[in-house]
Amino acid sequence: MTDNPNDIEQPEERVPRRVIGTPPPRGEDSMLGAPPTGGGPIVHEGVKFPDPATARKGERIAALLFLVAFLAGVGFVISYVVFQVGTIDRTQVSNFALGGTLTIALLSLAAGLVVWVRTIMPKYSLVQERHTMATPPQVREEIEQTFLQGAEESGIVRHKLLRRTLLLASAPLGLLPLVLLKDLGPLPGTTLRHTVWKKGRRLIVEGTHEPIRAADFNSPGGILSVVPEGYEEDLNALAKATLILIKFRPEEIKSGTKLNWTYDSIVAYSKICTHVGCPAALYEQTTHHILCPCHQSTFDAADGAKVIFGPAARPLPQLPIAVDGEGYLIAQSDFNVPVGPSFWERGDAEAEAREQA
Repeated sequence: MTDNPNDIEQPEERVPRRVIGTPPPRGEDSMLGAPPTGGGPIVHEGVKFPDPATARKGERIAALLFLVAFLAGVGFVISYVVFQVGTIDRTQVSNFALGGTLTIALLSLAAGLVVWVRTIMPKYSLVQERHTMATPPQVREEIEQTFLQGAEESGIVRHKLLRRTLLLASAPLGLLPLVLLKDLGPLPGTTLRHTVWKKGRRLIVEGTHEPIRAADFNSPGGILSVVPEGYEEDLNALAKATLILIKFRPEEIKSGTKLNWTYDSIVAYSKICTHVGCPAALYEQTTHHILCPCHQSTFDAADGAKVIFGPAARPLPQLPIAVDGEGYLIAQSDFNVPVGPSFWERGDAEAEAREQA
């Protein structure tokens, strides 16, 4: 027996079992110190722990977001299996389902991580030490001496002719950027609203440069890439004036196509996609669909090249065509609307309005 209460043997404190997948308990030597045990936020050696109530609330919110991310991930897998492609409508549904579930999964996961970091993890006060960056005087003197020695050894100081001709040769280099600025102008103005097509200009095959006789282009479903005669090598003109020529059966042409702009069921459309200007030249004969390979804009060639899928905002412009006295296909006029991307049209309209003002 002893009268000293400190000498009484105390029962060992029960140590909770460690959960698999968690780090071992922090000891006294942990740089974070002891975790908070209650009350409000605790600041310990530059570390601020969140209060337990905030941590519990953040835990529930983060867990809910992670659960949503899990369900959305499962929904993505199910959507991939259930919503198959094969037609335009089915592809649209599949893209919407896959994109929607993947977006929800990633956003929920990211939001859960943010909530976790902001409400559960401790906040640190960090100080970055800065040191003097100035070079010592002795080093600066050594650098100066090395530079002067190199200049002397190079001969640029002693050989005046060499030095002067070097400066003379370098002078034009400073003007080169000014010369290159010429390529930035002039501004296009309203030129993007027009192409080189005009009444009587022949349509010729791109690559072979052969004119097209309407009687020879008589197979329904046929397609040709066409350029204006006289501009076969003019890339600036071809960027706006290139056509696709399609031969239909009379009963296949729909109301959206201007019949008086066709000849013997031959229709000419601009090859420049109205989205961002890519060449829309992939043609599916059975559906009469024209596909732009860049962003999958799809146009119905039998119905005035109307947009049926994709980001393009308007149809491919139709060019009025006819035949000349020799039976060759010719243009009746220029396009009645601007070709190419819609932003060309908007920019040209603004430029035209400024000129009129």
